[in-house]
Amino acid sequence: MKQHENIDALVHYRIEQAKDSVETVILLIENGKYSAAVNRIYYGMFYMLLAVAAREGFETSKHQQLIGWFNKTFIKEELLPKRYGSIISKVFKSRQICDYEAFVEISKDEVMKLFNDMKNFIQVIEDYLNNNK
Repeated sequence: MKQHENIDALVHYRIEQAKDSVETVILLIENGKYSAAVNRIYYGMFYMLLAVAAREGFETSKHQQLIGWFNKTFIKEELLPKRYGSIISKVFKSRQICDYEAFVEISKDEVMKLFNDMKNFIQVIEDYLNNNK
């Protein structure tokens, strides 16, 4: 297999992981598992960052480094609207709070807002990847 075919396969795999996360979030919300839903919302978006990073040849195992690279490469350079940098940063912070802080309560309305941001983020990144092969 040629190198670019490996990259295309990896990009496809990451997109599928993100879309699977959407389905998981629906189940979690339906069952009132809002903190767990925030975790999966973040990871769905994270998988899309991994997809675009793979396409661009950027590698890291650090979440904040990946988000920083995304903001520098796509938001600062205006390849994507500024709000997508804000969305990923907000969801990253929300995920950290839900995963690591004690006695966190998050409302269904808050989770639904994050979920809608997630679905939009996934679509925008997928469109970018499809239009910039």
